[in-house]
Amino acid sequence: MRVVQDAVEFEWDKGNIGKNLKHDVEDNETEEVFLDKRRFVFKDHLHSGNEERFRILGKTKKSRLLFIVFTKRRKKIRVISARNINKKEVHLYEEKINHS
Repeated sequence: MRVVQDAVEFEWDKGNIGKNLKHDVEDNETEEVFLDKRRFVFKDHLHSGNEERFRILGKTKKSRLLFIVFTKRRKKIRVISARNINKKEVHLYEEKINHS
C-alpha cells in the first residue's frame, strides 16, 4: 500500500514512546515490520475517525509476527499500538503472502 512507501520517518513522542511495552514490543521492533517485503497493509475503517488509520501485519528481523495500528501524518508514520498477531491474523497473513 502506498501509504507506507510515501512515509520517510516515524513519529515518536511522549504519547507513544514505550506504549507497547505492555505487549512486550519495543518501539524499534515495530519499525522493522514496515521494512518486511511481505508485509500486509490495509485500512482500519472501523477506527478511522478524525484521521485515517491503517493496520499492518508483518515480521520483524527475528521473524516475530506483529499486528500494528498506525496513522500517517504528513510524511511520518505514527504507531498507535503494536502486539503479537493472533491465530486469525496469522491465517490472514499467510493467506495474503501466499497469493502475492
